[in-house]
Amino acid sequence: SIYSGENVNKFEETEPIPLNVKELRGLVANHGNVTGPVKILLNHRDSDKIMPGDIIVTKMTTPDFIVALEKCGGIITDIGGITCHAAIIAREMNKPCVTGTRYATKVLRDGDVVQFDTAKGIVRILEQK
Repeated sequence: SIYSGENVNKFEETEPIPLNVKELRGLVANHGNVTGPVKILLNHRDSDKIMPGDIIVTKMTTPDFIVALEKCGGIITDIGGITCHAAIIAREMNKPCVTGTRYATKVLRDGDVVQFDTAKGIVRILEQK
């Protein structure tokens, strides 16, 4: 199914989020292994909080995120696939990237520590704040 506009928000609200999530699965958009602290970016105005090596967690990226994407150590998105903006930028900048995790922005919080295992398409949650 394809959803757009307000239908996307309605769909996201009805999707159950599992409890005690220890790993996220998605599509590997670019390989690489990295461990780092999470920073949730809900829009490009949050980009100032990104420090070098932080892992960006967002619903999806847009060109407005470029400054933050240049500094980050990896990218995790809720939606998207191997041709989405985050995936393309991750390959151009050679940053590990897992897209389409469905609920990373709802499970992870700023300061959580995650580890990418892009060989398996997994992001492990090592430490939660």
